[in-house]
Amino acid sequence: MIRFIRRAAALSACTLLTLGLAAGASAQDVKHAKLGHSFTDAHPRAVAMKQFAAAVEKATGGKVVIDLYGSAVLGSEDKMLIAVQSGTQDLYLGALAPISARKKEFQIFDFPFLFGSDAEAASVLDGPVGRKLLDSLDDMSLHGLVWAGGAFRNMSNSKRPLNSMADMGGLKVRVMQSPMALASFKAMGMNAVPMAFSEVYPALEVRALDGYEHPVVDMYANKMFEVQKYLTITNHVYTPVALVASKKWWSGLTPDQQKAVQKASEETRAFERREELRQAADVVNELKAKGMAVTEMPPAELEKIRAAVQPVIDKNSETIGADFVKSFYGELKTYRATHK
Repeated sequence: MIRFIRRAAALSACTLLTLGLAAGASAQDVKHAKLGHSFTDAHPRAVAMKQFAAAVEKATGGKVVIDLYGSAVLGSEDKMLIAVQSGTQDLYLGALAPISARKKEFQIFDFPFLFGSDAEAASVLDGPVGRKLLDSLDDMSLHGLVWAGGAFRNMSNSKRPLNSMADMGGLKVRVMQSPMALASFKAMGMNAVPMAFSEVYPALEVRALDGYEHPVVDMYANKMFEVQKYLTITNHVYTPVALVASKKWWSGLTPDQQKAVQKASEETRAFERREELRQAADVVNELKAKGMAVTEMPPAELEKIRAAVQPVIDKNSETIGADFVKSFYGELKTYRATHK
């Protein structure tokens, strides 16, 4: 009887060891990915990334798990992009302005008044020219998944309401770290300062900056109403955001896993855009309720701004590449011709 008990215990131990090894092997098969972005939890882009992570895990049977890091906890957008390039971060959601000095074609998104509507922007970004831009990231060790969303930018400041282009004169404002953005705002008469977004709120709080320009949803999500008094609706630039992966991480996925991640990113893109538009429709009233004075730049003054920045656009069209700019505007023309 004692011999039987010992034998049973040995078999049980062996079984447990086998199960443990199997569990360990299974755990090793799971591929974790670190996804970083700079948006707060309530922002539609952060909400969309939660949905993306859930869709990827479900589609891969739990073999690919996306771990989310929002609110710039992994660093500024330029630092996160560098980390994705090096493979120390696996995924990034955000603007690609930080790499536009190396990839000049991306500077076209800093052209003021490039897009006339959200639908127009989505159509072009999801078309051949948008795909070409994402594919061009390959030589930077980045894999472009999708243009995930985007929004029109507006002006805020702590000094005065902006009812004319002249009112912009001398304001010290933060702009994205892009040569085109810097030149454009200087042409409008402002003192443009390139700065990582993570540094903007403290700079506005101590009045090292007078203002900045950003989509209204982001202004509300980042509580800019605490440090900014005046909001002016200009819709002067549409900034798209992209979901990109480290080439190192992407190449480590199986073909089926790559298909699952790509499909999830495309499905999430549609959700993200809907959520951004839904929130943008309501958030201006929320900013008013928080004490911001909101005005719209008159159409005649917007025309003055267009005229002021046109030489910058012309010059940068040559820098970016005349053929590329022509193809981009060609897709815009096609969309406009079929959506009159």
